[in-house]
Amino acid sequence: MFSAVLAGPRVTVHLVRRLFAALLEAAEAVPRIAGALDDVRATLRHLERLLAYVAEELPDLADQVEQIRARVDSMEEASKGSVPPAVTPASRRSG
Repeated sequence: MFSAVLAGPRVTVHLVRRLFAALLEAAEAVPRIAGALDDVRATLRHLERLLAYVAEELPDLADQVEQIRARVDSMEEASKGSVPPAVTPASRRSG
């Protein structure tokens, strides 16, 4: 009978202890969350700088690719007249 009377307060104390432990864990997690958010912000800033650099360099890269393509096309046209000898597994190596 006596244990039935103390069951209510015992459950209440147990629930209060669990609540207090959960609050402590949450409070301990706040600095880790803040640190993770700082890392995310730093990463986003770095990505923003990289994207700005890529956006500035893209037109130059496109021009360079076009120049290389023009050179390759002119080399292909120049080599159409002369056919290089076929390379076979029995061919001598020059290197």
